[in-house]
Amino acid sequence: MNTLPLPSYVPEYATPDLERIAHPDPSKVQVTWIGHSTFLVQVAGCSILTDPIWSERASPVSWAGPRRYARPGVSLAELPPVDVVLISHTHYDHLDRPTIKQLGASPRYVLPPNLAPWFARLGIRNVVELPWWESADMSGIKVTAVPAKHWSKRNVFGRNTAGWGGYIIESPVGTIYFAGDTGYHPDYFKEIGKRFPHIDLALLPVGAYYPRAVFGRYHIDPREAVVLHKELGARRSVGMHWGTFKLTQEPLGEPPLFLASEVAAAGLAADTFSTMQIGETRVL
Repeated sequence: MNTLPLPSYVPEYATPDLERIAHPDPSKVQVTWIGHSTFLVQVAGCSILTDPIWSERASPVSWAGPRRYARPGVSLAELPPVDVVLISHTHYDHLDRPTIKQLGASPRYVLPPNLAPWFARLGIRNVVELPWWESADMSGIKVTAVPAKHWSKRNVFGRNTAGWGGYIIESPVGTIYFAGDTGYHPDYFKEIGKRFPHIDLALLPVGAYYPRAVFGRYHIDPREAVVLHKELGARRSVGMHWGTFKLTQEPLGEPPLFLASEVAAAGLAADTFSTMQIGETRVL
């Protein structure tokens, strides 16, 4: 399925349901895809952002680096007050300085180890660093850091000193898993599924995978994402990390087609693991 001949990529947008976003049902799990790995997760009265990036480029500078092929599905101004921000690792498409500066110090930031000093330099100290398997309670939810197979250098000449990982969000009305970036690991995801046996929604990367000889160690492709979905025992999964920035060589529009093929080959219902339109809101 890699490098299929596809027509020019045209992002698919949903009209944001701003009323639902402003007034979510606290008894339901609600998720809105902003684009890439950025979701607004609303559950039990808590609004959570994952790896927020609203910038035009995933880069340390505004004039170079991977640029957006798709605008954010919801503007920063249209967001409700954000209670919690989850940061999976330090790469520029997941930790975006201009966006963090705009969000400011009001949310509580959940970080991998050794990342708090970066936030302190922006005047943000409302943070908690979580090593793998450690948890923090906040705003009516419990967040646990979980393993991922990845890395965290901010630039070519930097050091791999900060941590990385995914997060489990537990609430009275449902459990959500945000994977961040990861390659496949034979034990990590089985262990996550064992420790958290009732995952209602898994947010899993399905893009930035080709060529596999280069990216296969640290990024999963849709075939491996379906394996993760099954190992986690998730009730539903949504594919992310595709269609926004051109980071690798597969066509931008390929991951959803590749994923749908793998979901069918695994004998799963199409809505068990699917992708969303940018700006779309789903309620579980």
